[in-house]
Amino acid sequence: MKKMTKLLFTLGLATLFTYTINPASSFAIENSECLECHSDESLTKESTDNILKSDITVNLYVDEEKFNHSVHNINGITCVDCHSDIEELNYDDDLPHKEYLESVCCANCHEEEGEAFKNSVHMEILQKGITMTCYACHGYHYVMPMEAALLAERENNYCLKCHNPYQYHEWLPAQESHFAFVECIVCHAPEVSQQIHLNFVDLVTNKLYQSDEIIDILGINYNEFMPMIDANEDGKINQQEFDSLILMLRQKNVYARFHAELVAVLQPDAHQVKRGMAEKTCEKCHMADSPYFDAVFLLLTHEDGTVDHHEVERDVLESYNMSHFYLMTGTRVKLLDKIGFLLLAGGAFVVMAHFTVRILTIPVRRKRKEDKE
Repeated sequence: MKKMTKLLFTLGLATLFTYTINPASSFAIENSECLECHSDESLTKESTDNILKSDITVNLYVDEEKFNHSVHNINGITCVDCHSDIEELNYDDDLPHKEYLESVCCANCHEEEGEAFKNSVHMEILQKGITMTCYACHGYHYVMPMEAALLAERENNYCLKCHNPYQYHEWLPAQESHFAFVECIVCHAPEVSQQIHLNFVDLVTNKLYQSDEIIDILGINYNEFMPMIDANEDGKINQQEFDSLILMLRQKNVYARFHAELVAVLQPDAHQVKRGMAEKTCEKCHMADSPYFDAVFLLLTHEDGTVDHHEVERDVLESYNMSHFYLMTGTRVKLLDKIGFLLLAGGAFVVMAHFTVRILTIPVRRKRKEDKE
């Protein structure tokens, strides 16, 4: 009993010594502590930290539900990981931390993105007195996972906050189609890898299905999707397997078509948008062996934000199951080519047959004419 008491006493002293030497690591500040104040929608502060150096009211409210779905929270990043100058909270004061905190430097974690951004046109506008920060595009506390996001979500979160594409693309034919199916970065940072993303759409209702809805409709879990679809077990979805998936959904009263979008892979170089480097060569897309269509994926997003990339063979883009995704020469629907060829061949055959019959019946027609005379 004395040995046990001595052991507990020693452990207690060791713990107390650890707390004394390194209190910050001993009493980690939890997000819930920050949200005790910052979940108050009326929480604001007065500031002059803006371009015009005028008095403004800054909203300090953080929506906990939206923050919980952010990419940082999903990856276990806490408030004080970014606001690292908050080392402890003192609840005896009206404000438990110092009033003015240092600006968050995203490049502390995102080093490669920071280096790429230094060489971008957005960094150059600093010379004009405009402060362009990471959170000008990405926001503060609600940075959402964009890997599997629809093109509209990506562009509304980034480019379209500042840019109106219709003011700068007078030279571009079929503007509506380009803006609807091709992400800005694909052309404006052409060195970045591109992918085609396929999304489930109901042909009858025009409803865009979320990944969890498709999984529920099929009555499986995420891990069972590829084993069910990939009949030849080569790790890719070919045209026949793709058609089988559509048939499975049709048996569940979902008349599926697929909405395809050409998007950039989210990698550090995507931040290196430079003036004058945009791709304006139409042939890069509009040719039979265009590299823009080498990577085709059907993406399924889990509830925790992680994404399954299921590779699809390029031939699927030539299927009539693609909704409004057709690039002249680049993704020709071969079935339509065959139908067109048959129509042309049929027309030519009718003309030639008519011409041949006319020639063969010349004697008969002459005799009839002579008999009439």
